[in-house]
Amino acid sequence: MKLALIGYGAMGKLVETLAVAAGDEIGSKVTSTDASKDAAQVATALRGHDVAIDFSVASAVLRNIEACGRAGVPLVEGTTGWAGNEAEARRLIEEHQGALVYGANFSIGVNVFYRIVSQAARLMAGLDQYQAFMEEEHHARKRDAPSGTALKLKELMSEHISAEIPIASVRAGYIPGTHRVGFDSHADQITLTHMARSREGFAAGALLAARWIVGRHGVHEFSEVMNEVMSDE
Repeated sequence: MKLALIGYGAMGKLVETLAVAAGDEIGSKVTSTDASKDAAQVATALRGHDVAIDFSVASAVLRNIEACGRAGVPLVEGTTGWAGNEAEARRLIEEHQGALVYGANFSIGVNVFYRIVSQAARLMAGLDQYQAFMEEEHHARKRDAPSGTALKLKELMSEHISAEIPIASVRAGYIPGTHRVGFDSHADQITLTHMARSREGFAAGALLAARWIVGRHGVHEFSEVMNEVMSDE
């Protein structure tokens, strides 16, 4: 598989390391030096690749989606903080008959955690004595707060819990990512925690999505990829 990397920071470099170790080829790298280029110019660099993986910045996501559409290259969108532009992203994919897989978090473990938290919220829904809450921690360079993962967890929990679910966010140091969901009462507290030890899980998930999206069309969430590789009962 020939990969194009959009964004060549810590995540882009980690994706490259794992991809090369798996025998994949790394082609073009679209970096911050290409920030002034428009979609047509980026598309020129992307043509001929099997798939592109984007871990860049939210402000560049629509350009990158359009560029991949123009180039006929499926895109794995790992950047967060662009949810407000989802309708335009879908329009661009439809216009160019492209392919996109996106997710609030590409960690395989986090996607298992989504299912655990959703089930917990369903069980707790009828217990009024418990108040749901959430805490999330990330490295100081992460720009969006709450994180996309926290917002996805809240969305899943809100399918069962009508009360507002507060989210506390911390940005400090080099924390890869921790999400803690809790249910608190006068008598006790129940907590569920996912703690990332490194960013490798995110990169591995992005590569899993890259292999899955080749040959497909349309817009897909990473949960669709996970549904094919694990039981979703």
